[in-house]
Amino acid sequence: MRKSPDLPYILLFLGPAVILVGVFVYVAVLWNIYISLTDWRGLLPSYRFVGLLQYKQLFHDPVFWTSLKNNILLLLLFVPGSILMGLILAIMLDRKIKFEGGFRTIYALPFALSFVVTATLWAWMYDPSSGVLNTLFGKLHLEFLKSRWITDPNIAMYCIIIALIWQFSGYTMIIYLAGIRSIPIDHYEAAVIDGASTWQVYRYVVIPQLVKPTLSAFVVLMVFSLKAFDFIWVLTRGGPGTSTFILAIQMYKETFAKTNFAYGAAIATILLLMALAVVLPYLYWSYRGEKE
Repeated sequence: MRKSPDLPYILLFLGPAVILVGVFVYVAVLWNIYISLTDWRGLLPSYRFVGLLQYKQLFHDPVFWTSLKNNILLLLLFVPGSILMGLILAIMLDRKIKFEGGFRTIYALPFALSFVVTATLWAWMYDPSSGVLNTLFGKLHLEFLKSRWITDPNIAMYCIIIALIWQFSGYTMIIYLAGIRSIPIDHYEAAVIDGASTWQVYRYVVIPQLVKPTLSAFVVLMVFSLKAFDFIWVLTRGGPGTSTFILAIQMYKETFAKTNFAYGAAIATILLLMALAVVLPYLYWSYRGEKE
């Protein structure tokens, strides 16, 4: 078998990237898993092997179950909500409205902003004493709609989900709009000739052909919902109490606030497994689609 004359150049350019990814991703993941099997607590490293002790403690930790419940709540409400809002916005823009470019920019702008910026914005809006929402309701004589918002442990997580849907709906809108615009025009024409209404065109022609954009958006949103640390940290710091803890926040608290490195590594491993449960089926589906 002849050796490719370009092989040395390929190795030269790809070699450093492969080494860096291997060390800072895969070796780091394996190192984290190993740390989760030790008793490392405190600033001085301890590598005494204790097996699954950290995981046993984890499943008896009420804060862990609160964090896991909030992560699942994000998966169940934030992901479908962002997808639905993005689809609605994309369909509205596809109707060839005036100033489409301006509206597209307005809808997509929140996703372009830093999560720290948008979280700070929503913190101002949700402020119970001087926030925009309560002030507006007061001006409109709708005092019964006033709330403690993110300071109320019963609704704080739902307030976060609404803010995240606002930020990510522009992202899903862009994906869906690109998918809609890629559908051949003859599909629309055939449906109109058959007497289909506008609703029927979208229901039976457009939406069924948006499977790939939906899966792409679904995976990105699912992965973000597992690690939405910065947004929630800036908005609520996990409070009130632990009512808005997610696994990423609990991992940060255990690792850096309590210096319980082995316990934090165990939480990180659970997060990794959850992310793999989302990503691996998508990769398998994509691989099968390419082969077919």
